[in-house]
Amino acid sequence: MKRLNKTTSAGFTLLEMLVSMAVTMILLYTVVQLFMTATNSNTVVVQAADMTDNFRASLNLIQQDLQQAGEGIPIGGINIPYTSNGSTTAPCSTTPAIFRPQLGGTTTFPPCNSTLPAVEPGNELGPPITAPDATAGTVQNPGSITDEITVLYADNTYPNGLNGQTIYAPSTASTPCPNGSLTLSGGTLTVKFDSSCIALSNSAYTSAHVGDLIMLSNTNSNTIVTVTGVSADGNTLTFATGDPFRLNARTEGSGTIQYLENSGAGCTATNAANACFPSPTSATRISMISYYLDNVSAPPYVRLIRQVNLNPATAVGETLENLQFTYNFVDGVTNPSNQATVPTGNSESQIRSVNVYLAARSSYQGHLGNTHNFARNNLMTQISLRSMAFTQRY
Repeated sequence: MKRLNKTTSAGFTLLEMLVSMAVTMILLYTVVQLFMTATNSNTVVVQAADMTDNFRASLNLIQQDLQQAGEGIPIGGINIPYTSNGSTTAPCSTTPAIFRPQLGGTTTFPPCNSTLPAVEPGNELGPPITAPDATAGTVQNPGSITDEITVLYADNTYPNGLNGQTIYAPSTASTPCPNGSLTLSGGTLTVKFDSSCIALSNSAYTSAHVGDLIMLSNTNSNTIVTVTGVSADGNTLTFATGDPFRLNARTEGSGTIQYLENSGAGCTATNAANACFPSPTSATRISMISYYLDNVSAPPYVRLIRQVNLNPATAVGETLENLQFTYNFVDGVTNPSNQATVPTGNSESQIRSVNVYLAARSSYQGHLGNTHNFARNNLMTQISLRSMAFTQRY
């Protein structure tokens, strides 16, 4: 009888299986942790890049507008309707102050201003910003209220636009525009441009629109008015009272259309250009640019707003937590610097540079270790008001 030999099958013992599984789990955990750390690190880098892009986009626009502030307008600003009540403290005038844009509505330029300056500070006219993680303001300036700024300059973006264009000049003038006219009817001014001199309806860029601001100037004075009507051919503009800025007044003590008229010559409520206004009387389109933060339109995000005149606001930067401006003045005596408002004894026309502070946070929280936080950064810079700091002497 033949005997069969028993053979044993090779394999892992239970202990070996447990050890191998433990080693595998440790390796997998290590790999996952390394992957998560790399992913979180990449997220931090992306968030920092996003904040940098926001800073760059925001600051580029602010810098561009501030460098043009004052270009094409009188050094002391543009005259506005103003009747003094003899007081040196607000309210200094019986005339309602001119409106300027603000988040959620309008506020006004300082009530003692008889001109619209090239730069108007707006200390604490912006909203207080509270971050989603309940950090009010910024670490550098906790609980701060944000600022607003408004700048004015002549709109010379397009070569054939309304930039110092003569409205009326007789055929004997060196640059005649005999078919242009300025006509007053009660409190309404109608300005007709000579189409051989300028055609405002040539394109969407040069055409005038309701709400545009126009500076009228001649040898007598200057003033600024709001377009309230545009003819079908685009070359006749009307300026009626009741405009949204409160600029189209006629009976104030200074700064109105009547101060552009010749004295005498029978100039009353209704007159044509050749009888009442010196030649040349010119028109310049003015851009009024305001910057402020908006924490209302798209919560919880805070956006930087750029608003032209009183037109609909445009968001030009996101997730900003603070916006602050201070101003450096040159008066030849004390030269006040880093001022949040206009110091007593100084005026807006003496501002020569603006210090800008921007603070931003990431759009969402990043994870580093066991902490979940928003990434934050801030930027400070000084912008020279090129058009107010330098003059052409030659």
